[in-house]
Formats: sequence, structure tokens, C-alpha cells
Amino acid sequence: MLERKYGWTIEADIHGMRVLEAKRELETLIGRADKSIREIVVIHGYHGGSALKNMVRSELRHPRIQQKILSLNQGETTLLLKKP
Repeated sequence: MLERKYGWTIEADIHGMRVLEAKRELETLIGRADKSIREIVVIHGYHGGSALKNMVRSELRHPRIQQKILSLNQGETTLLLKKP
């Protein structure tokens, strides 16, 4: 699920997860992310339905999320994190 892309960016692939499972995983990841992490690129896909995409873009809330950046790639969303 997790891969470091750059020093300040990590990628989380939630393909194939159920919505509640993915939401819990992302909330935990955001809460435990090192202070140096500024972005989490969430790969949710879009061909298999929109439930995961909708959860990430509309329902996911966390105090560290500063902004959600919608990608030209409909299968991913970038979470910009606040500086702790």
C-alpha cells in the first residue's frame, strides 16, 4: 500500500480495499506520517467504480489535511499536509 516517491511525498495505493478499510488505513497513515512528509498521493482508481474516489475526495477528513488536489489522472488524488 505504501511507497515513498520523494523525500516529502509518499504514495498510498488503496485499490481493491473496501471503503471503510481504506478510510481507516488513510487516517492512520496521515496521523502517523513523519513530519517531513508534505504530500500523500492516494491511488484509488476509477474504472472499478467511484466509491473509493468519492471517499477520498469528499468524506476523508483529518486535521493534518490542508488541501486535496485533484489530478488530471482521475484515479489519484493528492493530499497536501499541513506543517505540524
